[in-house]
Amino acid sequence: MAGANAQTKVPTADEILQAAYKQAAEQNKNVLVIFHASWCGWCRKMDASINNPDCKKYFDDNYVVTHLTVHENDDKKKDENAGADEILKKINAFEEGIPVWLVYDKNGKLIGDSFIKAADGKKTNIGCPASEEEVAAFIKVLKATSSINDKRLAVIATVFRKNERH
Repeated sequence: MAGANAQTKVPTADEILQAAYKQAAEQNKNVLVIFHASWCGWCRKMDASINNPDCKKYFDDNYVVTHLTVHENDDKKKDENAGADEILKKINAFEEGIPVWLVYDKNGKLIGDSFIKAADGKKTNIGCPASEEEVAAFIKVLKATSSINDKRLAVIATVFRKNERH
């Protein structure tokens, strides 16, 4: 098996996003991009909640869900998607914790994100929604960027609220 040990090239952020936009256009969906790292427990909770059998279909029917790898430890820097850090810097989120998630339409226009304004007016990343306030903000973005009905949004809210207790 010649080449079996050859390293595969990690796609750039732009390559991943362009493929996601193309798929979203073909399927009449939006794109949910999750910035994550292998060491991030909250990133794993976000993925587990999205893929929970009670709500996976709602995400699959409305979004092309994709990931961009950022903020890896030194031994895994090679796994990062080139250009993903620049996207975080552009939206002033590079110093925020992960996961950071963004919702784009099929043309690449940003239509939702993981940020809420705190009482002091500062932008705060909610990451993986868990608290009542975070989940409410997440549901508000989902409602604005999908055709998921209120009953199904309530199911998603219930699944994500469980993250606060685990």
